[in-house]
Amino acid sequence: MKLAKRTLFLLAAATAMLLVTETNFGRPVQARSLVQNSTTDTSDTSQGKIARAMSAGPNEIARSARIIDTDADGNTVVLREGSNGFTCLPGNPKVIGVPPMCVDAASLQWFADAKAHKPKPTNTVPGITYMLAGATQRSDSDPNDKTSPAITVGPHWMIMWPFDPKTTGLPTAHKPTGAYIMWAGSPYAHVHIMGRP
Repeated sequence: MKLAKRTLFLLAAATAMLLVTETNFGRPVQARSLVQNSTTDTSDTSQGKIARAMSAGPNEIARSARIIDTDADGNTVVLREGSNGFTCLPGNPKVIGVPPMCVDAASLQWFADAKAHKPKPTNTVPGITYMLAGATQRSDSDPNDKTSPAITVGPHWMIMWPFDPKTTGLPTAHKPTGAYIMWAGSPYAHVHIMGRP
């Protein structure tokens, strides 16, 4: 019974992902606020940043995604225009919690809200975030943790929507495979799915 519930949940999540992806294709994505500060050093070329940003998403998404970065003053810099509604960011390999990622419009809003410390995300539909190049993070339970040792996370993707572990049956602890709820109990809880979609 538990397995059937989880299977149904994952099917529903996959369907939501497809619906969100289809809904956002063709629409320009507007960066509402600074999402990342990926400026690393002067040897980090635009082409290097574009390649790093593209490594985060599936090829069919990354090749047509808009690529953005931020300059030293925190201003958004468009490295390449896109056409599919996704935005990829190069991240900063020298900073924990600033991985390369590819996001749709809803996820871009989710991350902007988190960075602005809003009480909860304001996206009105589930967002899709890809981190297929892996990531580092501080905590699976606290979105504001700035002091715990780094956790290395392999390739994964996420559904940015306030999922409740009690209704989904998903665990809240980090797993090397499968799915779990990251930051459970916070308004920024979301489904974290290890591996490639």
